[in-house]
Amino acid sequence: MNRNLIFISGYTKLPKGTTAYEIYGGLILALEVDKETGVITQFECSLITKVAISFLENIIVGESLSSIERIENQINRLYFGAAKKAVLSALNICADKYQQICNNQEVHDEVAERN
Repeated sequence: MNRNLIFISGYTKLPKGTTAYEIYGGLILALEVDKETGVITQFECSLITKVAISFLENIIVGESLSSIERIENQINRLYFGAAKKAVLSALNICADKYQQICNNQEVHDEVAERN
């Protein structure tokens, strides 16, 4: 295993009425990240449809958590699913955790409310 890789996740609430909300209640976004560069090497999330997961994976993998604005702009420009705010919120939680890790701070888990 590459010791430079770290695992970061972010959890947020989903909008009521979405299929993923009815099944999971929330959205988990899981990332494998190169600690030195912030580059996301693997992505997974708890959305229901394979096409949504694949679409977001194509936007996110290869980008850096150090350039979160770039990823946010891509999602805002290209993704129009009901879970957009939840995805952005979970992604920002991951970016915050990455910054805490880089700054040798204690990492805090949080759940963002998105209804």
